[in-house]
Amino acid sequence: MTAPVGCSKNSFATANAANSFLQRWRSGSWAYQLVGLFHPWRQSSWLLRWAEPLGTLLVCATFAIAPFVATGLIGLLLLATAGFWLLLTLTDRDGLGATPVHLGVLLFWCVVTIATAFSPVRDAAVSGWLKLSLYLVWFAFCTRVLRAARARNAAIAVFLLVALVVSIYGVRQQLFGVEQLATWNDPESALAGDTRAYSYLGNPNLLAGYLIAAVTLSLSAFLVWQTRSQKLLALTMFGVNGACLVFTDSRGGWIGMLAALLAFLLMLRFWWDEYLSPFWRRSLLPLSGLLGIGLVGAALGTSESLRLRATSIFAGREDSSNNFRLTVWTAVLDMIRDRPLLGIGPGNDAFNRVYPLYQRPNYDALSAYSIYLEIAVEAGFAGFTAFVALIGAIAWRARYQFLQLRERGDREGIWIVGASAAMVGMLAHGLVDTVLYRPQIATIWWFLVALVASYYGNRDPASASERKDPEMPLA
Repeated sequence: MTAPVGCSKNSFATANAANSFLQRWRSGSWAYQLVGLFHPWRQSSWLLRWAEPLGTLLVCATFAIAPFVATGLIGLLLLATAGFWLLLTLTDRDGLGATPVHLGVLLFWCVVTIATAFSPVRDAAVSGWLKLSLYLVWFAFCTRVLRAARARNAAIAVFLLVALVVSIYGVRQQLFGVEQLATWNDPESALAGDTRAYSYLGNPNLLAGYLIAAVTLSLSAFLVWQTRSQKLLALTMFGVNGACLVFTDSRGGWIGMLAALLAFLLMLRFWWDEYLSPFWRRSLLPLSGLLGIGLVGAALGTSESLRLRATSIFAGREDSSNNFRLTVWTAVLDMIRDRPLLGIGPGNDAFNRVYPLYQRPNYDALSAYSIYLEIAVEAGFAGFTAFVALIGAIAWRARYQFLQLRERGDREGIWIVGASAAMVGMLAHGLVDTVLYRPQIATIWWFLVALVASYYGNRDPASASERKDPEMPLA
């Protein structure tokens, strides 16, 4: 077998080595022998004849209700998803579709499990461990469902349509005003009475985290969807989602959106590489960067509230929000120093039990306000290392599939561009916030990871040629 054009021989050899390792593990694993154990029963089951549509329906239902209901109801739906995934796994001979990403997820889960076992507040940590386990089963379930292109496109479309509803309500809050549910602005600043949109999610930072993926996937939809009406809808989604994210006044969300758009542009540049003239190969990124800087500068120049909010990022402890985070981070670093290897155990319950022993007076906190510090305090440096390894596996898999799909001219590769850019943005937002741990955002994050992993062993009957435009690879 030869490497596809555009895929380096080293990447192809690494892929073969990874696949060979997975095959050896499957043949020697006792647990893996359970996969497909009850396959004969599936052949006569009326319910499981509809397994694929039902799986797609569960994924879509999760996205449809997540912004509007209490987290407990989302948990029940994830629990139902876990049960259905187990049923499919025991009755399907196609296997788990395990990828290097799955191995990274498994490694992270094992380290967190050990951290739970050695937690000083084990009863509280078990609650966080169960939540994480549900998210990881959700990832495994989504990976299985999204291997079919129809299911993938349906799930993305439902998410984008729901995000559009959420964004429209957020924009309405900005235009007509809305009661602020908490002191989200520095009470001593000129922005004390400024409106921050929060839509149905009840918190502007949470809304910003939710919309980062909506912004990049709506851009991908504009390039993947074919009809004029679909493209117009995707462009509308991009505009409304982007505007609503700006109206949240979430500085972390703004950083995440800029990082996501930059990542999207970089990947798109390489996707178009062979179609660009030498001039545009050299100039596309610099000109796009200048255009972006110009648009940001124009926005800051015409809106005083945006300018004040943006410049407060650099105000240090003079801004109350900055000061609060810096103080909490100091206490969290003390927690990491005392339990550096495996941390205190996962979950906000464990954090809330231990943090009061370290907190500074009048600085109550529900989390570390940084996903990187949160992982380090919950699972120690072992967990942080496993998380970095997982991100590396995701990036490697995304790059490999990106190159393969680009070589085939398969527009499905643009979903990888959107998913990867969204994850970059969410990780950038995570530098200063932990909204990634909330169910509304966690389900999106693991869906994006599953989207990248789902192209492994793609079962979609449509050939690449049916989705390829020989003149233009994206439209």
